[in-house]
Amino acid sequence: MSSFLRPSISGQEMTEPSRIAAQYRAITSHLAITPPVSVVIPAMNEAENLPYVFKTLPEWIHEVVLVDGNSTDNTVDVARELRPDVKVVKQVGKGKGDALISGFAACTGDIIVMVDADGSADGQEIVSYVSALVGGADFAKGSRFANGGGTDDMTTIRRLGNWALCSLVNRKFGARYTDLCYGYNAFWRHCLDKITLDCTGFEIETLINIRVVTAGLKVQEVPSHEYNRIHGVSNLNAVRDGIRVLKVILKEKAVSKAARRRPAPFSVNVPRGEAS
Repeated sequence: MSSFLRPSISGQEMTEPSRIAAQYRAITSHLAITPPVSVVIPAMNEAENLPYVFKTLPEWIHEVVLVDGNSTDNTVDVARELRPDVKVVKQVGKGKGDALISGFAACTGDIIVMVDADGSADGQEIVSYVSALVGGADFAKGSRFANGGGTDDMTTIRRLGNWALCSLVNRKFGARYTDLCYGYNAFWRHCLDKITLDCTGFEIETLINIRVVTAGLKVQEVPSHEYNRIHGVSNLNAVRDGIRVLKVILKEKAVSKAARRRPAPFSVNVPRGEAS
């Protein structure tokens, strides 16, 4: 489906064709979508990387939500200079998980996309994620190891660790993932009503992957290429972070067993930041 977008004329009633066209966001001259897309970017001291990240974002997205983790550089100023309409959320807590939860709460789009601020993700891939969602998936899972995906930023030990943890999740929860610890994902906003996010650290990505499966949501993997961080040094540690992810997996399996014996809600209140 294609559409041509034009602003309404002041003082004139919008005609039916114009009203229908205005509901859509043009992606190309031959493709348009109606769901508004929000992009959540957690960032802390990423001022040097944001120009590269924002440059790859499609023009047709509905909004960019930048969650600032109390940066000591000019991350927020750079973001507002690059995109004056950016929605900035000041993070109250700490950790990537807390940042994402705060960002999700501030989104107004029907589709939410998670993008890292280090320049490792190509925003032009967002159209593939959105296509998977409008095609029937609830959750579009980015994968560096699906056919067509790739990575420039993974050591041998991290690759083996990711494979082992991914295999464990597949066996324990009946998933069919080819990649587990990757933060480039997208989902319909209504998915947040069916999963509880109560993890504040890096391992939230694993938690989301597990809970969308246990909630019975339809998952489709999307091939994605991970590039090297452009500026700065990553805080990832293969052994430390691998242990944290393993603990989440074991905890979720224990919770799953307990839920089968006695169903009960499982949630923890996480502070939200204020958007500006």
